[in-house]
Amino acid sequence: MGGRISALEIQKKNKQRVNVYLDGEFAFSLALDVALHLKQGQWLEDADIDALKAQDAYYRALDAAIRLLAVRPRSIAELRQRLRRRGFDAGTIDRVLARLQELEYVDDEAFARYWVENRERFRPRGPHALRYELFQKGVPADVVDRVLADVDPTASALKALRARARRWQHLDEETFRRKAGQFLARRGFSYDIIQDVVTTVWEELQNQAKSTPDTYP
Repeated sequence: MGGRISALEIQKKNKQRVNVYLDGEFAFSLALDVALHLKQGQWLEDADIDALKAQDAYYRALDAAIRLLAVRPRSIAELRQRLRRRGFDAGTIDRVLARLQELEYVDDEAFARYWVENRERFRPRGPHALRYELFQKGVPADVVDRVLADVDPTASALKALRARARRWQHLDEETFRRKAGQFLARRGFSYDIIQDVVTTVWEELQNQAKSTPDTYP
């Protein structure tokens, strides 16, 4: 059927979108960049309208993806899932992700390294926990393997436990070992690493206690 453009109006609440009227009635809205070449009196075939809507969907999806990336880096799978939830079709999502990869805005290995570095800085975790988290984000197994190969789980476990151990320094050795072991296990560290790290930190606490002079009131 198609229709003739009777009016083009910039939206009052969003200056980046244009309302398109066909034959005197509101038909659809478009991103300003998509509507720039349109003019009043222009005839649009159904195929033209479909193409305009598809291009508008691409711009809206691209904008949504960039907004998500502005909050924090994300994996390709994570972005795909979020855009799907917002109602964009698979073809539009594929175009957007291809463009973002071309611009180097998304990269699964860069995302995985960001995620691991962030964990190492604030909440160190073992390889098992990191692997699970990255799989949950949709990072491919080969990328996860490559990134985790650079992680020293013993150093991570030491960092995690040292940050927590001071609150347990008054405990007897058996209780300390139990609490510390459970803490590291929840963080995804292996049994062997837990045993070695708990012993190391316990000895550190004992040495610190010996080197700290007694104070008297």
